[in-house]
Amino acid sequence: MKFSKVFLFGVATSSHQIEGAHQADGRTDSIWDTFSRIPGNVVRMENAEIACDHYNRYKEDVKIIKELGVDAYRFSIAWSRIFPHEHVFNPKGMDFYKRLLKELKDNDIKASVTLYHWDLPQWLQDMGGWEVRKSVDYFVEFAQKCFEELDQDVFQWITHNEPWCASILSNMLGEHAPGKHSIEAAVKVAHHLLLSHGEAVRVYKERGGQKPIGITLNLAPVYAASEKLEDRLAASNYEGYFNRWFLEPLFKGNYPFDILNLYASRIGDLSFIEEGDLERIAIPCDFLGINYYSRNLVKYNAFNIGLFGGAYSDYPKTAMGWDVS
Repeated sequence: MKFSKVFLFGVATSSHQIEGAHQADGRTDSIWDTFSRIPGNVVRMENAEIACDHYNRYKEDVKIIKELGVDAYRFSIAWSRIFPHEHVFNPKGMDFYKRLLKELKDNDIKASVTLYHWDLPQWLQDMGGWEVRKSVDYFVEFAQKCFEELDQDVFQWITHNEPWCASILSNMLGEHAPGKHSIEAAVKVAHHLLLSHGEAVRVYKERGGQKPIGITLNLAPVYAASEKLEDRLAASNYEGYFNRWFLEPLFKGNYPFDILNLYASRIGDLSFIEEGDLERIAIPCDFLGINYYSRNLVKYNAFNIGLFGGAYSDYPKTAMGWDVS
């Protein structure tokens, strides 16, 4: 198979996944540090205090990336390295990313930089986290500083990685940090994540930024387990809950009304969606990143808010239990 010259092969990581050095040079805890210390949340109570020790071994890691022969490296920035406390900028934390970017540049590897990959500073979570509107202002402060300090060596910017995971999986299903089980919290978090994306794109463009800037969603095709009306309804609802809840505000300037209706029946008060928010979310960006893992096969479940549930398939499964599709 031949690929266009503009096609890039790359590798990707997240800050919490690989950096380690969790207290080095002024870094403070993120919600994942806190989450990992709670018994039952992580297998064997494993944590990322050392991880791959990328913070200290980044030159070796870049050498490995170079040896792989890829064109690009996608990584994320640990927010609590840059702002370890409210409104307190940490130059030592930023200096790590400057050194990493220089190493990548010296090896002709393009840097694709994600601003937020789920590791919210714990100090901000203590103030309400993404559930409170003020989180948008804090994110913009963080993003602006990253643009100011790093833009010259960045190939492209990604505002958020997989906001479905950072909102629904983390605050409704409780499987990721901060581990909450609240529909209201999850929907508020999703809205403020999307709003902060739009605001970050706006400030980047207004400051004259020339690099591509976008957002990355985890998207999946959804199939009904049968042709029964109730299973088709379940599939439509699941597709809205998983895909359209994020795609439509970003690119149509509206939340899907069917899913909004489902959430409103449980939440009641939607006043956190303020006038003008959807226009701010839908500010044009330069690309949409898509992370694809598997399809979703669903059936009707009257006991679920969305009237859907997972259905059995005889497809081969990954270690995560996902259909190989």
